[in-house]
Amino acid sequence: MTDDNRTTIKGIHRQFPLLDQKVGGYPLVYLDNGATTQKPLSVIDAIDRYYRTINSNVHRGIHTLSQRSTDAMEAAREKVRAFINAPQSREIIFTRGTTESINLVASGYAQLLHPGDEVIVSQMEHHSNIVPWQVACGKSGATLKVIPVNDDGTLDMGTYARLLSRHTKMVSVTHTSNVLGTVNPVKEITRMAKEKGADVLIDGAQAIPHMPVDVQEIGCDFYAFSGHKMYAPTGIGILWGTEKALDRLPVYQGGGEMIKHVSFSGTTFGPIPFKFEAGTPNIEGAIGLGAAIDFLTGIGMDEVQRHDRELMDYMTEKMGSIEGIQIYGQAADKSGSFSFGIKGAHPTDIGTLLDNQGIAVRTGHHCAEPLMERFGIPGTVRASLGLYNTREDIDRLYEATLKAKGMLL
Repeated sequence: MTDDNRTTIKGIHRQFPLLDQKVGGYPLVYLDNGATTQKPLSVIDAIDRYYRTINSNVHRGIHTLSQRSTDAMEAAREKVRAFINAPQSREIIFTRGTTESINLVASGYAQLLHPGDEVIVSQMEHHSNIVPWQVACGKSGATLKVIPVNDDGTLDMGTYARLLSRHTKMVSVTHTSNVLGTVNPVKEITRMAKEKGADVLIDGAQAIPHMPVDVQEIGCDFYAFSGHKMYAPTGIGILWGTEKALDRLPVYQGGGEMIKHVSFSGTTFGPIPFKFEAGTPNIEGAIGLGAAIDFLTGIGMDEVQRHDRELMDYMTEKMGSIEGIQIYGQAADKSGSFSFGIKGAHPTDIGTLLDNQGIAVRTGHHCAEPLMERFGIPGTVRASLGLYNTREDIDRLYEATLKAKGMLL
């Protein structure tokens, strides 16, 4: 990264008003971006402008405000399409977040799977990519298979190859681990699944803020992510699916917007995307997501990825120099999340002492209990990166961790 580019990234900090505050008498260092990101002024202003100027329900009115609101929401849909290089904007489904996106797909597959069919997930998945498939398998009689995680935090691809068979109907894996930061080879995972005729869903919640994503290049059937992890508001998410895959899925919820005609003799459903968008959508959330995409594309996702990699490398080197530190996840390709512990200290105690010094991190199992069991630990301390983070933030984390260690041991 050039000095000019680094200055540009540093300047971004000023666009996030929440960061300009103190916690415990210390300037805030926000390293909990894997849980949610802060919002730039451009996103805040877009939501404010929506409510001040065009607030109206979409797709349901001939009056001017309704048309303007509809145009703004559909423009956001098109921005999402371009951001992930989806073929058609009608393949972009607005949801409440990654969790609902995965549940939408799994709920449909609960009706499509049969006894003898198999679904594959990985040991590093977030609960939202485990529980829906457990429910789907429970309802359908299908079997859930699990790809193990190696000691270095990578997937055991040899076992994955052996798990795949003609019985495999769905492979659902994370693009990037929310705990380990491991970036999985999703293109290869998808290729291998397709050779067996299986469908593929990629949980992109932790990847989408940190790297360019091209769903056509990956070759998957579904890609899910959340707005709030990429500088957009909470309560808005995306499910992308190929037209073929979405048409095959049964409806998820019934109500207004998703129908063509309703009578007591029967109901006909609307086309995608409206087939899966029952009720009044999160209009301001969609517009805010569109503004967040404008923010990210204005920087350039290649630049975003370079910044993330530079900070991840620096954090790994700096934090790795602390005596007694245990780093969870040693993959060569890591992004976003850095999980660690200190021998003899509980993660919650470390996190509390870091917070007392103005450092916001996440502690616990991170909704990944099977992964914690794999490593035989109750939880980790997770520092997760955002665009506004700097080397100075990592230095603060290092010094605060040393101080916490001295107080606990």
